[in-house]
Amino acid sequence: MESARGPPKVKNKAAAPIQISAEQLLREAVDRQEVALQAPTQRFSDLEELHEHQGRKRREFEDYVRRNRVQLNNWLRYADWEIQNKELARARSIFERALDVHPNSVSLWHRYIEAEMKTRNINHARNLLDRAVARLPRVDKMWYKYVYMEEMLGNVPGTRQVFDRWMQWHPDEAAWSAYIKLEKRYGEFDRARDVFRRFITVHPEPRNWIKWAKFEEEYGTSDMVREVFNMAIQELDEFADEKLFIAYARYEAKLKEYERSRLIYKIALDKLPRSRSMALHKAYTTFEKQFGDESGVEDVVLSKRRVHYENQVKENPKNYDIWFDYTRLEETSGDVDRIRDVYE
Repeated sequence: MESARGPPKVKNKAAAPIQISAEQLLREAVDRQEVALQAPTQRFSDLEELHEHQGRKRREFEDYVRRNRVQLNNWLRYADWEIQNKELARARSIFERALDVHPNSVSLWHRYIEAEMKTRNINHARNLLDRAVARLPRVDKMWYKYVYMEEMLGNVPGTRQVFDRWMQWHPDEAAWSAYIKLEKRYGEFDRARDVFRRFITVHPEPRNWIKWAKFEEEYGTSDMVREVFNMAIQELDEFADEKLFIAYARYEAKLKEYERSRLIYKIALDKLPRSRSMALHKAYTTFEKQFGDESGVEDVVLSKRRVHYENQVKENPKNYDIWFDYTRLEETSGDVDRIRDVYE
């Protein structure tokens, strides 16, 4: 019977006379926490005691690296401890021993070089970077660190030499861009052009040609920009994409050379198949609406419909309705040669 009545009801719902806030609970919890164990502070009364402590620590580190030579952290902790004790010669010896075990470890080379740079041993750091890039020429991190250090020291010719060594390994596009930005920072635009020529030889993608054209647009002349675009079209040939032609045509339109721009669009439309020129058709239509006349817009519409019918007859050459529609389209254009070609 009592369980059927449910839980007992609280008769007095008034607030308690003494209220405890959340802040009081947290303070009490912190006060009751036990003090964490801390390592005792070591104080040395004389140099003899200090040397004894250092010898004991070195024996411990030597035991660690002897037991497990392939564990890189043991070597790094050992070297860092020697650096903290201002024993740079000992730290170098440890790093060199570690490199005998891990000659291809990027993190080990990085820590070694950073230690020399922090202690302002520039020649040591330069020698290490030279060894690192010779050992790991495909690791861009080492090259970036090398050129950064040389430029920070104001050694611009040395930075160029490092970049030239790096470029012989044909790195990715970011490395070439870093070299070009270096020449731009110091106003060496002719050198930057030479780098661009080597760059597009290694990475001849259309987007890199467009980068070169934008560089010439900013620092060169209109003739140089046209020369770059024309070289790109000739070199890439069938590998040229619509973005290259669109960039070229828009540049001419920016100079108000509308006939040049229109000619570039038409050449590109004749050169590229429909599957690779969707954006090109849209750009040409927008161009004619902005700068063309009524006949130009009609030509764009006719070219779109012409491509559509050509694709249809290729898929189904026996569909005579499409052929009749195609011939009527050409008859409206008034081009006798095209009409004959369609009928034949």
